[in-house]
Amino acid sequence: MDTNKTQQLLEVNNIEVVYNDIVQVLRGVSLNVPEGSIVALLGTNGAGKTTTLRAISGLLKPENGFIRDGFIKFRGDDITNVLGTQVVKLGAVMVPEGRRIFKHLTVDENIRVGSIIRKDGQQKIRADHELMYQHFPRLSNITHRLAGYCSGGEQQMIAIARALMAAPMMLMLDEPSLGLAPLLVKEIFQNIELINKQMNTTILVVEQNAKIALEISQYAYIMESGKIVLEGPSEELKNNPDVKEFYMGVTQGGGRKSFKEIKSYKRRKRWM
Repeated sequence: MDTNKTQQLLEVNNIEVVYNDIVQVLRGVSLNVPEGSIVALLGTNGAGKTTTLRAISGLLKPENGFIRDGFIKFRGDDITNVLGTQVVKLGAVMVPEGRRIFKHLTVDENIRVGSIIRKDGQQKIRADHELMYQHFPRLSNITHRLAGYCSGGEQQMIAIARALMAAPMMLMLDEPSLGLAPLLVKEIFQNIELINKQMNTTILVVEQNAKIALEISQYAYIMESGKIVLEGPSEELKNNPDVKEFYMGVTQGGGRKSFKEIKSYKRRKRWM
């Protein structure tokens, strides 16, 4: 990615993250997110994707983690080891894995909660509130339902809408497809594309579903064992034979590999 031609909204430079002063999870991770783009961070379970988002979001401290080396800048401000409340005020908001909505509040109350930190006036907040139901029309029919009784897909939409009500410059999504049916996954990722284009919201999405993440993003990073092992334009990575085999399960013959066949892939990756 040419950092000279594109203004970087987020810069993560060679960070190392440790928990309890002992366990090192991230080992020199660097990535950039240009303003107005969609960037994907891919990898299997345990690769360090969620820890990367927590490091950016200022959510390491509650789990006794901290950035030991390197730095993170957002809009040019150093946010290394800054608390999450300050990161949100700067305009970077994370939707955590697992759709952590307020189950005992209604759908509409959940969405409105997202605007609590805003100071740009009720008129703009009301306009954004209406916009959420345009982006997620499914929710407009269940505004008074308790969020805990909504489906997994509806809860994911609530979580995204709530985050957007904070009017973020950058939205971070942690595994938005997790546990959802394929049709709902498609709908949510279409919404993510629209949010990026229509609301001019920069998006960093963490995903295991490499195929759909590479479809909507412009640039992608692949993580393994706490470090970035491959990066490039999403279109190039989609056609990379290693990515096809190890992250999409597609063999050269056009078939699909079973887990048993690919579980030893780390020993054979050409980029490791």
